[in-house]
Amino acid sequence: MTAIPQGRTRRAALVTAICALVVSGTGLTGCSEDPDEGTNGVGKLPVAEIQRKARTAADTAEAVHLSGNLVTSGRTYKLDMQLKSDGATGSLTAQGSTFQLLRIGEQLYLKADSGFWSDAGNDGKADAGAVDKLNGKYVRVPQGDPAYKKFSGFTDKDLLLEGLLALHGKVATDGRHEQAGVRTIRIAGDKGSGGTLDVSLEGDPYPLLLTRAGDGGTLTFSDWGKDFALEKPKKGDTVDYGRQLPTS
Repeated sequence: MTAIPQGRTRRAALVTAICALVVSGTGLTGCSEDPDEGTNGVGKLPVAEIQRKARTAADTAEAVHLSGNLVTSGRTYKLDMQLKSDGATGSLTAQGSTFQLLRIGEQLYLKADSGFWSDAGNDGKADAGAVDKLNGKYVRVPQGDPAYKKFSGFTDKDLLLEGLLALHGKVATDGRHEQAGVRTIRIAGDKGSGGTLDVSLEGDPYPLLLTRAGDGGTLTFSDWGKDFALEKPKKGDTVDYGRQLPTS
């Protein structure tokens, strides 16, 4: 048996300890000489190229599931939306009210309970008969109604991604991380104050986690490229609002 020099043993113990710290601190599953081993190689690229590849992957994906909180114009919205180029389906929560959004092509539908519609009248008190008519039904939103532009924005994949994926300030990489079991490279604007974006290091370089600047919310992206069905509501489940929809 050959004796192992004491110095080498100490160095090996030190390397093991460092690896343990790295793994526990970043969520990586191992410690190797090459952190990009087994990845798509995006982590080796300049930050501008990482941004470009992530945006290209997002733009070309057929579909995505977007969920989390979005703060805009002083209001907080909770989103849980499946999006693709020709439509979307999911839920939106704002000011304590949750309603369903469905867009198929240019046609937008809104589905909510009686509590939502009770507060939807111009004076805050909708007619009881109208509430019963609208409760739990898919309400067609006319394209000329001001509410159409406001609500349809939450169903537009390209529009949402264009506004969300931009970071502010000087952008730099911010280490390796993990999101839902997938290794990521994080990029940050102004050391995080301008927002951060985790980009997948496995498979296509899709965005997986976004933290918006200025406490603007946190959103997760999943099911990239996974198609889903969009079905037009049955005639008996669809009604017209009859007057201008609320935009607040």
